[in-house]
Amino acid sequence: MTTNTIDWTGAWAGRLSEKDEQRHADKCKALAEHLYKEIDENRLPFINLPYREELEKELLGHSPWLQSFDHMLLLGIGGSSLGGRALQRAFYPEQDMPNHTGKHLWISDNVDAGISEEWLKRLPAEKTVVVVISKSGGTIETIAQYFIVREWLKEHLGEAWTDHVMLITDAHNGYLRDEVNKLGVRSMPVPDNLGGRYSVLSAVGLVPAAFLGIDWKALLDGAMSVGESLCKRGCGERTMLEHPAWKIASWAKTLMEENYNILLFFTYVPTWASFGDWFAQLWAESLGKDGKGSTPLPAKGVTDQHSTQQLYLGGPRDKGCLYLTCPNQPQGMTFADDLPEKWSYLRGEKFGTLLQAEALGSRMALGQTDTPLVEIRVGETTETEAGRLIALLEIATVLTGWLLEINPLNQPHVELGKRLANARLGASGYDEESKQLEHFLGREPDIQEF
Repeated sequence: MTTNTIDWTGAWAGRLSEKDEQRHADKCKALAEHLYKEIDENRLPFINLPYREELEKELLGHSPWLQSFDHMLLLGIGGSSLGGRALQRAFYPEQDMPNHTGKHLWISDNVDAGISEEWLKRLPAEKTVVVVISKSGGTIETIAQYFIVREWLKEHLGEAWTDHVMLITDAHNGYLRDEVNKLGVRSMPVPDNLGGRYSVLSAVGLVPAAFLGIDWKALLDGAMSVGESLCKRGCGERTMLEHPAWKIASWAKTLMEENYNILLFFTYVPTWASFGDWFAQLWAESLGKDGKGSTPLPAKGVTDQHSTQQLYLGGPRDKGCLYLTCPNQPQGMTFADDLPEKWSYLRGEKFGTLLQAEALGSRMALGQTDTPLVEIRVGETTETEAGRLIALLEIATVLTGWLLEINPLNQPHVELGKRLANARLGASGYDEESKQLEHFLGREPDIQEF
């Protein structure tokens, strides 16, 4: 069994000191009680996965059908797509390699008319399954894509088009649920109280995982092992204080109090780099409320050592860092023995040792510039370890939100832009937003050519 560790050696640097480790300990007991109550009342289903049994049953039933297709076109945005993309990049990287002839996952997560049109020109409809993901069933970008793709399927497949569709949405309400009831297409539910950014280990992320042949059961096993101690009756202050998610949350809150307003998520596991984008939404959408929160900034080692790290090391001292590494990654080919003398130190070494050296060097450089840094080191890059990482970051995010005294589960300001967009498109029921648009569009523009 591999060991996953968190290294706190560099955590209390810069304007922080080791005594800050206990700065929020007096809040731990109350938050532990609150956490257990929320879990017990099924308000945090991403921790104890109460839906797992039914999810496994349904997903196993759908898997042969999913596996019968060569292409999956996933329509979803934000939390409906970021987790799926991270899993594909981590555990099905062959899709992005030359001459790949296996399955392909295509994720339409933006309003890009040109790309959408090209995909529909090139994808073979008879070999493509379309998965539409929207918890509310009314996400305008996703529904608009669905309307376009639905006509494409009808044009190419006739009445058989419904055999190529799965809708993942609320179990009872919303337009997509109405479509399921009307058309009889396959569907899977997004469980109650499971917001998009916390939903990767539900049908939202596991349907594409099952299509690609990823070990989705191991993802669930890993996640449950992290939250298990917090779900036991009698969970209290001691359990919480010893849990790594609490320590990360307390550290993150202390960073914000000391004006470290940017949190780097630096990944030195190349295939896991897209977890940085998933984490960015999780952190930003959960904590950016009431003038509070910090800005998540994904970074990929070693790529960003040659782009943005100059700012991290030489710029404002306003950044903390979560640093993701793995000592057991592919080592690759061996350097030849006839390298030029200048590079003789590489002779006989494995190519992968360069990544480990770069990871160490970058961490040391951040430490020497007094950047508070917590290293999360996974023993192996397996689905089990990914599940553990996902759960750790989700729980830490919730606890950080509670320490900030905000609700980490809602996203009120995301809805504002959606309402204004709907009003601009002429949707009914947006009278106040229509007035705001009229005022905005009626302003005298200040425009300069370039």
